[in-house]
Amino acid sequence: MQHSVYFDGKVQSLELNSQQGRATVGVMTPGKYTFSTASEERMVITSGRLKVKLPCADWIEFSAKEEFVVPEKSSFDVAADMDVSYICYYK
Repeated sequence: MQHSVYFDGKVQSLELNSQQGRATVGVMTPGKYTFSTASEERMVITSGRLKVKLPCADWIEFSAKEEFVVPEKSSFDVAADMDVSYICYYK
């Protein structure tokens, strides 16, 4: 199991092999963050609310049980005003 730490510990995740393939389960504290993708990612919010700015799109807010897809080889911005947990599935 791999533990990853980003943004001075404000975002952390654990990698796992799920029934849907490689995935990470993570948490983030309030703040604004920019991530880059190598492959397509499907993120499912499991608790809290997260504002997301996907490539060529406006900001959209996602809550628990909602999901969004990030294209491969792109970057996206997120803004959390509370602690957020998520699971991210990689294609």
